[in-house]
Formats: sequence, C-alpha cells, structure tokens
Amino acid sequence: MKSSAGRSKAGSGAGPGAARLLGGFDRGEFPPTLYCEGPSEPLKASLLAELRAAWARSLAEPERRSPGAPARVLRAAEAGVEEILAAYHGGSLFSPRELTIVLGIEDLGRSEKKVAALAAGLARPAGGSCLVLVESAAESPRKSLEPLRAAAAARWVALPPARRELIAWGARRLERANLACEPGVLESLADASEGDALAFFSELGKLERLATGNAVGRAELALLLRPAVGAELPDYLAQVARGDPGWAARSLGRLLAAGVSEGTILFALSNLVGGALGGWTRNLELSQALRRRSSPRELTAAMDALYRAESAWKGGRADAVAVLEQATRVVAESGGE
Repeated sequence: MKSSAGRSKAGSGAGPGAARLLGGFDRGEFPPTLYCEGPSEPLKASLLAELRAAWARSLAEPERRSPGAPARVLRAAEAGVEEILAAYHGGSLFSPRELTIVLGIEDLGRSEKKVAALAAGLARPAGGSCLVLVESAAESPRKSLEPLRAAAAARWVALPPARRELIAWGARRLERANLACEPGVLESLADASEGDALAFFSELGKLERLATGNAVGRAELALLLRPAVGAELPDYLAQVARGDPGWAARSLGRLLAAGVSEGTILFALSNLVGGALGGWTRNLELSQALRRRSSPRELTAAMDALYRAESAWKGGRADAVAVLEQATRVVAESGGE
C-alpha cells in the first residue's frame, strides 16, 4: 500500500490521501508502515486518534487486555533505532500484532547511519503490526529523512484543511464519540474558528463536553461561542507579542464583542510593553518575547504611542475602538523591519 497525499481540495471530505487511509482503518486495514509529515499538527493528531480507535476496534479480546493496547508511543530522541525496530518486529505473547507510534522522527535525521538502519528495518515484514513515524512540522522539507519516506508503505502529508475537510474531520470525531450532531453546527464552528484547525479541534472538544445526552446542537454551540471563539485577553496579548497584527486585530474585535472594557485592554497592552522595557508585568514570558524581537528604541516609541492613544481617548479626541486598533497595530508591528 503506497500512497502519498498532495494538497487536499475542497469537496474531497478529509482529503484524498487521508480519505484513503481512513477508509482502510474503518475496514480494519492498516499499512505495515506509515510516514506522517506536513505543517498541520492538529490534523496529524486527529489521524492518529482515528488510527488508535480503529486499531482498538480490530483487536481480539485478549489483545485488548494486553499492556500496550491500543498503541505504544515512543519518541525518536529517547528510543533510538534499536528500540523502535524491536517494538515493530517484536510482538508479544499477548499481542502478536502491535501498533507503534514514533513521534519526532526528525531527531534521527542528524545521523545518516541511523536513518539508513531504520529504513532497512522498515523493509522487513512484521506480521500484522503497524509502525507510524511522525515528523514534526518544519519550514522546509528535511532531505535527510527521504530514505524513511521512501521506505514506508504509506505516506501522508498533513496540509492545512479546507473548510469542508475540517467539517468532515469534525463529523468523524463526533461519530467516534457516539455523539449525534444537528445540521449546521460543525459548519458554524468552522466559520467561528476562521478555518484554523487548532482552534476548531480545541473548540470541538469543548462542544463534546457540553453534549446533552448523546447529541450536540445549536443550544450547546450558542453556549460555546458566547460571544466568540478565542475571546481571551491572553490570546490577544500573545498575538501582539509575537508580531501578528492581523490575528491580533481579530482577537481585539472578539474581546470587545465579549464585553471586555477598552480600559482593561489598553492597560494590558501598556503593561505588556512596559514589561518588555524592564518594568513590572503580569505576563513575563510574553513581555520577554516582545523584547526579543523589538529594539529598545522601538519599544520606547510603542509606549509613547500608547500614552498618546490613551490621552486622545480620555480627552475625547478619538474613538476608543479606533485608538485600540491603532495601538494594537503599532505594538504588533514593532520590530517588523
């Protein structure tokens, strides 16, 4: 079973590569080795959850009671090639077929010998066992890991999902949790999450916990989205600190919709910049992050802009929301050149 997924297209459910894998899982068919890579970590986590659930369903009763069921999880940096292959080929008296998931496989990429040894081990059959190698997201492909990609029986690239794909993943998760869902709920959740997979799955987990009986509907969604996904002051400050003016502006709108006062937001923003300049701060790590990417001159200019913004607002010379939008942009863009 050799497969490779390209960029998913809207309308293809969970994406062509993922759909092929998930369909096999549903039928109790698992590739002997699977290589997972790509930038979407939430999607990788979702695929692994589906794999583990399907694997558990496929086990006979004695296997379900075995110590490692339904999966053994290793980290490449801690386990090494020998332990990974031993887990794949070993089996046990209780479970002759095992599911082994190896996270952070890129940690082996520093050694060509280790990569070659593991690639050779993947080529040897291991009964009905399944070994999954998971590569963390990276800005560019790690060429040193190409032998592992080539040796795996199946390869899947987790790309940021389109809206329809995200909804399909959500439907599978609710089905796995034995929860019915009213029409339109997942669509509304995807829209509120603005297509961000991490936000979508995080909010979906909360929606599951709000379920009434074995169903989730618009009543539970209204509770969850009151007033909007992500309307948290720490989230807003984090986006400002890491220099993301677009997301910071959206979070600002959510905070205002949630009823957070303009004064509270402006104080938090000033406290963030003041901490970056060496003063007291409620959010030390965020202030440090802002300081790392901004020069003292830029931070001083940002603080001056905040003082002027507060004065203009309190003096009635500017609208409070316009002042906050401008102040957010100034601080988030500091250090951007």
